[in-house]
Amino acid sequence: MSRGAEERRSRGVEEQGSRGAKVLRITLTKSPIGYSYRQKRTVRALGLRRMHQTVEQKDTPVIRGMVAKVRHLVAVEEIG
Repeated sequence: MSRGAEERRSRGVEEQGSRGAKVLRITLTKSPIGYSYRQKRTVRALGLRRMHQTVEQKDTPVIRGMVAKVRHLVAVEEIG
């Protein structure tokens, strides 16, 4: 491996670690019973199975969109 390739690779690792990925702490506060099938599936896709269960997910546009669709059922905290 050339020295330039090695430097680029190591620099990429440092940049990724220094960003400090944000995390969302999501808690199911209201039961999805009585809501649409799609909302129930969204809650499950977030990793929530029981009332008052809390999961931590990476803060990505996909997760943000899912949370927005079920914002009346969950509580969200930003970490980091």
